[in-house]
Amino acid sequence: MTLLERRLKPADSPRAIAVATILSVLAALIIGGLLFLPYGANPLSAYAALFSEAFLSWRGFGFTLIKATPLILVGLGTVVAWRTGFGYLGFEGCLLVGAAASTIVALSAGEGGALAGIPFVLFLPLATLAALFAGAIWAGIIGLFKGRFDGNEVITSLMMNYVAILLVQYLVSGPLRAPGGLPQTTRLERDYWLPLLFDGNRAHAGILIALAAAALVWIVLMRSRLGFEMIVTGLNPKAAKFGGIEVGRRQLMAACLAGGLAALAGMMEVLGVHHRLMDGMAEGTGFIGIVAALLGKLHPLGVVIVSLLYAGMTVGADAMQRQIGLPGSIVFMIQSMILLFILTSDLFRYYRLRLPVRGRTLKDIRHGT
Repeated sequence: MTLLERRLKPADSPRAIAVATILSVLAALIIGGLLFLPYGANPLSAYAALFSEAFLSWRGFGFTLIKATPLILVGLGTVVAWRTGFGYLGFEGCLLVGAAASTIVALSAGEGGALAGIPFVLFLPLATLAALFAGAIWAGIIGLFKGRFDGNEVITSLMMNYVAILLVQYLVSGPLRAPGGLPQTTRLERDYWLPLLFDGNRAHAGILIALAAAALVWIVLMRSRLGFEMIVTGLNPKAAKFGGIEVGRRQLMAACLAGGLAALAGMMEVLGVHHRLMDGMAEGTGFIGIVAALLGKLHPLGVVIVSLLYAGMTVGADAMQRQIGLPGSIVFMIQSMILLFILTSDLFRYYRLRLPVRGRTLKDIRHGT
């Protein structure tokens, strides 16, 4: 007797998805708590240290917002690209070229530059446009390659990540290198840093830009004709073509928008965190953002929630290591389990458990047989 029975209709309601996601996270946390036992630590105390530092501590919450900002932007780019059927994986490269473009604008605004003395209210739109344009071009190359020649966007976008890494290495080791032995640019002038949101807290205004981008992506995808055409293109390209939708153009548009969003994440890292361009600054954010989008079910609101949770667990890992004496790698194992549990929970959207009870199944009992 099979234990799984296919549902007549998938459980796709927001409530069902939310319940499955919450139960998956709780199950991962419970099983992950077993990892604390060999160290003689109380799982409840460990989780309390983990989440209190990230969300209840004023200083820690600021770091959570800082780490969540680029994840939200990369996750939004993933939502736009993947919902349109464009399996793009080059967000790490887009982040780096966006960081490089905004750095060039910021350096030009410094003393002796072409934009020297420009006020911040004019500088920020220029830096934003530069990052958006750089990311759109970088991802648009792959979109054009796929639309015109039916190329494999997965392989080519992954390779473009390495090109972007080498490009940044060239810039910080050559034309933009600051005096000294480190491969990095000079520190940007303080007038062109993103403003802080609160006193005694390092959270910067980039989180507001990320939330505004999430609202914009939600409006475009869920409440506009353009978004409808992009989603239909991703669901069934042949049906979209039959309906008069230009599939290639929509995928190219999705590529440019997704690349621009990821490039904004690079701008946030430069203007809000590092205040300079340096080698290795991406730190895998382009790939973690993809994970955040998957955990958020490719929905803008889900991306925001998951990015905050993921960032909070990363920040809380350091506090847990200090207070409880546990290795921070346990948190990364728990994050991986959360990903696996949430992906596995999709199985129960299409199947239900059919448990036997004294020779009968729950389904038989419901029908009185």
